[in-house]
Amino acid sequence: MKYSLKTGSAEKISADCVVVVVWNKGLLSDEAKSIDSASNKCISKLTRTEDFTGKLGDTQLIYSPPGIKATRVLLLGGGDSKKLTSKNALKMLQCGLKAVNGLNAASIHFALTSITVKDQDPAWLTARLAQEAESTSYRYNETKSKKSKALAGKAISIAPASSGQRKTLEQALKQGAAIGKGINLARHLGNLPGNICTPTYLAKQATVLGNKHAYLAVRVLSEKQMSRLGMGSLLSVSAGSAEEAKLILIEYKGAAVSSQPHVLVGKGVTFDSGGISLKPGASMDEMKFDMCGAASVIGTLATVAELKLPVNVVGIIGAVENMPGSKATKPGDIVTSMSGKTIEVLNTDAEGRLVLCDALTYAERYKPRSVIDIATLTGAAVATFGSHVNALLSNNDDLADSLLKCGEQCLDRAWQLPLWEEYQEQLKSNFADIANIGGPRAGTITAACFLSRFAEKYKWAHLDIAGSAWDSGDQKGATGRPVALLVEYLRSQKA
Repeated sequence: MKYSLKTGSAEKISADCVVVVVWNKGLLSDEAKSIDSASNKCISKLTRTEDFTGKLGDTQLIYSPPGIKATRVLLLGGGDSKKLTSKNALKMLQCGLKAVNGLNAASIHFALTSITVKDQDPAWLTARLAQEAESTSYRYNETKSKKSKALAGKAISIAPASSGQRKTLEQALKQGAAIGKGINLARHLGNLPGNICTPTYLAKQATVLGNKHAYLAVRVLSEKQMSRLGMGSLLSVSAGSAEEAKLILIEYKGAAVSSQPHVLVGKGVTFDSGGISLKPGASMDEMKFDMCGAASVIGTLATVAELKLPVNVVGIIGAVENMPGSKATKPGDIVTSMSGKTIEVLNTDAEGRLVLCDALTYAERYKPRSVIDIATLTGAAVATFGSHVNALLSNNDDLADSLLKCGEQCLDRAWQLPLWEEYQEQLKSNFADIANIGGPRAGTITAACFLSRFAEKYKWAHLDIAGSAWDSGDQKGATGRPVALLVEYLRSQKA
């Protein structure tokens, strides 16, 4: 998709479709008024009959309106103009894009110059349009013999708020498109089946990304190399699988070498059977999504490189497959992590934390400014938040506050849970330094408590995306979250 800014009155724009906003009770935006005036009142005739009332998200198509250069005009309901918050504006844009995606229209112009989002600046609306346009264009075709029909849309333009803001809005279009592409990359990796998206495949995709961008360097550590580093916890997860585990390291250098990097650690369990603690068969196919944390790290690094952000970032991905087998780790086994701490594995289906703890220890060598791990970690996070919120826990309040604010800004929200010492008691083991589960209560918190034992030397936050990383049912598929949140956080950082 190509994005551009176009100046001129809405009725004079040459496009296959021009989109204008109509507010509640048929009140016309300035752009809708100009089209109405030039087209013999084609819009107000509709609103007077209440066939179109401007309800938020509603759409109405007008073909070949007289006096208008565009082939079509799409009326897009904006709801109450006084209540157009970022959340409502997002719904408005998504509904508008869904409508134009159903048209045989190659060029679409969004005439939004007069539209004001109450809690955002004009650049936000422009960036979000590009982001949502990329996101809604995604089609999964990788393993289908009959491919989904490509969208007719090839170009989207938007009217700048003012000539003085042109450069800012051009940058906003670039930013939004890059985030949308990063989200789609994460979605695509998440949607691939486990027999294709193996740890080796993930490593190859990271390498391809590294070859594409001059600012990226990618290294992949083998099981032998991880064994020499003492990563007995991570390797215990892959012990029952024929697929070799990989530790994928992606380094982005956008600032001076002396600038400490921000580290993103992704859980990359490419399929999670539960191991010896075998999961129930129902919905086990969705365990291909257990590498969505890793996918979000790759999607985020792709966006960061595309935007050439002036920060240093390191992505660390522990990629494994968790399978039962004659060599698989058993409940009651004790493994030694890279940190030297011993772990009693009471449940082999609590494997993500066993992967992450060694990756978190490895992160120490970068002397990081901050570390954020991203993982589809606990069913308790799904039970608590459903699919709406990323669960957040942290050992640093400033880092947590920053992530919370960034989540509100980009509408990929998080909610903080307590990381209190009292919960650590649940991880006691009679036979090792720590147990890998803390019992049936407070599962999301005790999982984070486990990880916190390996993140004591730096500012760290944990995002449990078990509920937000994919959708089930008719809309089954990866969401690409929390790429937008991670990019927003990195954009807010100074070198």
